[in-house]
Amino acid sequence: MNQLDALKQFTTVVADTGDFKQLAQFQPQDATTNPSLILKAVQKPEYAPLLAEVVAAHRGQPLDVVMDHLLVRFGCEILKTIPGRVSTEVDARLSFDTAATLARARRIMALYEAQGIARERVLIKIASTWEGIQAATELEREGIRCNLTLLFAFCQAVACGQAKVQLISPFVGRIYDWYKKTAGAAWDESAKAGANDPGVQSVRAIFNHYKKHGIATEVMGASFRNIGQITALAGCDLLTISPELLAQLASSDAPLGLALDAQAAQTMDLPAVAYNEATFRLALNEDAMATEKLAEGIRAFCADAVKLEELMQKA
Repeated sequence: MNQLDALKQFTTVVADTGDFKQLAQFQPQDATTNPSLILKAVQKPEYAPLLAEVVAAHRGQPLDVVMDHLLVRFGCEILKTIPGRVSTEVDARLSFDTAATLARARRIMALYEAQGIARERVLIKIASTWEGIQAATELEREGIRCNLTLLFAFCQAVACGQAKVQLISPFVGRIYDWYKKTAGAAWDESAKAGANDPGVQSVRAIFNHYKKHGIATEVMGASFRNIGQITALAGCDLLTISPELLAQLASSDAPLGLALDAQAAQTMDLPAVAYNEATFRLALNEDAMATEKLAEGIRAFCADAVKLEELMQKA
């Protein structure tokens, strides 16, 4: 059995890509997209006709409307290939605007439903800012399931659990990146690999907290840099993995066992934790890594949304 098949015994495997033509070979349950992945896809020759088609069908409409039609078109194509759910992201430029996030999420869901897609097959991705979490609270009440992304801090995970969101995406690789860059020449790759990876440790702490306290929110590790980070999280509810790393897992027959154990977490001595807006903002501010990576991630997704709009205007 290869590592990908072994992983699927413990964890729901999700493909992290906008390139829906790549999906079938890995047989993932779900798929996730983001502005950067969609931008990467539409610059490939095989997706240029799809971009042109969407732009032509909605010419004259505001750019944000055309953008949502493009995202939903990709989502619909992905759903033809997978049995489960697709995650589609609200424009990152709305990350600090609860009302605008709500409006955009509702519109994206309405576009999916107009294509005959059931709500249960779509997760709306929203940045794990305080404002984003408040939007997700309301959306979940309306039956619109959410995937809270750009999650780097334990306080973000706790607040998402309090909000009863469907799923969170803690970013393993970007946490690793920050600690490696900060350590500089003192970084010891072998000592910080696998279970000792700071990104892996972050997800493990969140997973154990959720399972200990009966929090139903699904934990989906994301943003991996190597397969060691993935195998160290076997047993996590879900893991969303790039096609490149899925291929590496599929080509390896090294042993892979359970690393995170929900039953074991229930016996751990972990205190209950809760946040209000003031304590959330303070806790996030106290975490330099999370503060920097959240801001950087939003900036990067905003920049890619602008590039995507520029491509749409030229199409």
